[in-house]
Amino acid sequence: MKQRINRLIRCGFMNRRGAEDAEGKRVGKEPEEGLNRLTEAVIGAAIEVHRVLGPGLLEAFYEEALCIELGARGTPFQRQVPVGVLYRGVVLGDARLDLLVNSRLVVELKATERYAPVHLAQVLSYLKATELTLGLLINFNVVSLRHGIRRVVRTSTVPSNFPSAPSAPLRFVSDDSTPEGSGA
Repeated sequence: MKQRINRLIRCGFMNRRGAEDAEGKRVGKEPEEGLNRLTEAVIGAAIEVHRVLGPGLLEAFYEEALCIELGARGTPFQRQVPVGVLYRGVVLGDARLDLLVNSRLVVELKATERYAPVHLAQVLSYLKATELTLGLLINFNVVSLRHGIRRVVRTSTVPSNFPSAPSAPLRFVSDDSTPEGSGA
């Protein structure tokens, strides 16, 4: 499987220079090599899930299958991780990451006909909230999964003119703690 992923990268279908920042521009700085190996492991697992299930199912089925595949491969992950949405220090509620792999990689799954700008904004918001730098946006509703994978790299800031940039800061909040000043 790793040979297939490396071949896809060499052929340009999934290249490391293909990461995008909030403005959709190519990013010059790449995440560390260990994080890239982690993304390759997740992509390999996603390719296997897509090979077995194919396109056309609901997102929940792909999420369950990907969790089974990651577990079988010994890749540590958390599922449906809460991310607190803050407004002026008050927790409004929780958004949920589909997967947080090895506490370092945000993975957002989709089963849609095509990506919408809000999908990229969602991953960028999660990256900002968790203060992580790399995410994968994986759409399983494609004939070939290589067309459904986008690497998203968070740059130091999200530009203010980005249409879906959150107006209030988001912060990662674990289930057993509340942020300071939240009043909760």
